[in-house]
Amino acid sequence: MNYQPPASILNAYANLLVNFALGKGTGIKPGEVVQVQIPEGAKPLFAPLRDAILRAGGHPFMQLLPDGVDVAGMYAIASDEQLAFFPAAYYKGMAEQFDHRIRILAEADKYELATVPPEKIMRTANAIEPYRRWINEKEAAGNYSWTIAMYGTPAMAADAGMTEEEYWQEIIAACYLDAPDPIAEWKRVQDELERVRLALNDLHIEELTVEGEGIDLTVGVGEGRQWLGGGGMNIPSFELFISPDWRRTEGTIRFNQPLYYAGNRLEGIALRFEKGHVVEATAAKGQELLREMIASKNADRIGEFSLTDGRLSRITKPMGETLFDENMGGPEGNTHLAVGNAYQDSYPGDPSTLTQEDWERLGYNQSPVHTDIISTERRKVTAILPDGSRRVIYENGRFTI
Repeated sequence: MNYQPPASILNAYANLLVNFALGKGTGIKPGEVVQVQIPEGAKPLFAPLRDAILRAGGHPFMQLLPDGVDVAGMYAIASDEQLAFFPAAYYKGMAEQFDHRIRILAEADKYELATVPPEKIMRTANAIEPYRRWINEKEAAGNYSWTIAMYGTPAMAADAGMTEEEYWQEIIAACYLDAPDPIAEWKRVQDELERVRLALNDLHIEELTVEGEGIDLTVGVGEGRQWLGGGGMNIPSFELFISPDWRRTEGTIRFNQPLYYAGNRLEGIALRFEKGHVVEATAAKGQELLREMIASKNADRIGEFSLTDGRLSRITKPMGETLFDENMGGPEGNTHLAVGNAYQDSYPGDPSTLTQEDWERLGYNQSPVHTDIISTERRKVTAILPDGSRRVIYENGRFTI
């Protein structure tokens, strides 16, 4: 029999997602519509989420996604035209109707797409690029929020080398679900993240140099930028991040954590950048899929650079899911970057006033993919300031400001 967390934990989880994670730390408002995408394996969380939305005065739009439907078989049958089909009217309606989205990760088979040719996976992923653009625009205008959370399954626990109960104990600890008031704990974390975020913004950083084990990287921040983090975007989330000027990325970075992407596990990834482009991408495992992903439109450019302070994060073990692993703490914290799409809310003004030409001029990357890759190796991050001076902002797994 599969392990199921107590009802008190599931209710606390749902309350945290609806009344803190959404609305960027403020929760939903009465009358707002919340799309909930929840796999069959996370069904015990279905009613708690629905009821939490109803109690908050919102309108739940619940989508229960079935397990065991042979997704790989679909790729074997579908033509290229079918894989690239985009039901625009349906997705446009979702973009217009929904005010928030909760997505629950709960995998019944972590490697169900391992036998599918990478180009087919990317053809489907790239097809919904217009929807991502509509959502990004709505979010940038302050009219949309989202969060991602995780429900532990037997497959996820086994892949991480844990029992289901052990895996769930990691989720419970990471999300403060063991606290009398999880939202109060997250607000405390939010306060510290906000303190550091504002300090980073006050430095007006021109450039970052990242040095350490397997890392010798320069990231140009560029004008019109602010650091982001906290505020409920993903539970858990302990990171602070920025969408830099993609054109000013130079150097190499090695990632010691695996990347779980499109039903596959990629290991030993290393990237080399020249003039903002990935010119070399290698992986000890999954290299074909990595290169296919990088070949997607503008996916050879950086969209995000992120740091996690090991003192804040309660995640100390690899969980086999990017949501948790990109927020891992431990003695060295973590550095991760995303190739692909940038976050437009990294612009400190009103993003809705910028044109496509403005985004291109500022060096905000636009791509149908956004893929986070993680390193927990030791590194030092130095900021180069407008007057040319240098200041270490991150070392030994923690922010130094």
